[in-house]
Amino acid sequence: MEVRSILRKSLGLTAFMWMLMASGVAQQYSILRADYGYGERRVDVTQRLRELARSDVTFRMGNSTFGTDPAPGYVKTLRIFARATNGETRTFEYREGSVVDGALFSGWSRGDWGWNEKDNGQYRILEARYGIAEANVDVTERLKELARQDRTFRMGNSTFGTDPAPGRVKMLRIYTQGPGGNRMFEYREGSVIDGSMFTGWSGGNWGGGGWNGGWGDDVGQYQILQARYGVGSANVDVTQRLRELARQDRTFRMGNSTFGVDPAPGRVKTLRIYTRGPGGAQRMFEYREGSVVDGSLFTGWGRGDWGRGGWNGGWGDNDRDDNWNRPGNGWGQLTIVRATYGSGRQTRDVTDRVRSLIRGERLTITANNDTLGTDPAPGKRKVLVVTYSTGRGQQETQVSEGGQLNIP
Repeated sequence: MEVRSILRKSLGLTAFMWMLMASGVAQQYSILRADYGYGERRVDVTQRLRELARSDVTFRMGNSTFGTDPAPGYVKTLRIFARATNGETRTFEYREGSVVDGALFSGWSRGDWGWNEKDNGQYRILEARYGIAEANVDVTERLKELARQDRTFRMGNSTFGTDPAPGRVKMLRIYTQGPGGNRMFEYREGSVIDGSMFTGWSGGNWGGGGWNGGWGDDVGQYQILQARYGVGSANVDVTQRLRELARQDRTFRMGNSTFGVDPAPGRVKTLRIYTRGPGGAQRMFEYREGSVVDGSLFTGWGRGDWGRGGWNGGWGDNDRDDNWNRPGNGWGQLTIVRATYGSGRQTRDVTDRVRSLIRGERLTITANNDTLGTDPAPGKRKVLVVTYSTGRGQQETQVSEGGQLNIP
């Protein structure tokens, strides 16, 4: 009898402790804001998260949940930025396809969070412009009015009362001054804007100057000289077409239909962008057919005022497919030709991801799901295979999951 009584008390105490812990956790974090995407390609989803929170305690999230795919071809994450009761901030990250449980966050089902952090942003707004590179207008004053009305809003032509470039997809650019200097935030037409990143948002006490008044496409380091599409023995000049694409959008996925030509039927083609970088050194950027081109690397991208000479007009490797970046051809930098990750037939192309991890002229990474942003073969031992060039022709290396890859 005594043993049973002790056991009942012990179980009751354990249950009580779990209830206390659960209650403590539920009240521990207050949400500030949330975004969804991959790398720098992220969109604010704070308002949408509020709607979801009011509907359910848990939900499985992905592109369809938020109504957008900010980084096609990449495995994206939801980041929830929150503050604990002791004032410390923490970021909760959920991989695309995973279940989000609101039990961790105070006020979850009410959605009454993210509204009272009026001046906790890091960036002071200098100016805001809406449009495209060659046709944009100053919307700083209108943005102040919107900020005073609401912390978040979905923007487009009707928001600003103007369409500076009919028929074109426009952007809102917010130019700011932050801890590390000036920074530009860009939002595609139709996106949700959340002011929690900006100091004094709802007060509208910003925008008094400090920006040069331009569209600001000169953030990249490399000036484009020419662009060619194809393979070594069969390629065409696509510089003019690239200008048209650049004026329409910062990023695009490219292939035969993009350029309106197939210079090498049945072959996997590449786009090569030849540039001049800091100090006058030339550099070639290569994108495999089907990959995403991001113009943020290139000076004057959106204006298209580039590509008027400075390159010899050739493919860059004496038109041979198997001898890239030979000594003496003017390149010699690390170029990732192709990268795959997986096991057997469960393999995924991670070329773009691996290219983005190059630092200087070196690639040092650990081959795992987190680094490569995907798990193509859950539960299986995977291998990363990389084909690359450093000026001595193509080479191939591979490393098993968990191992470190060092090139060169």
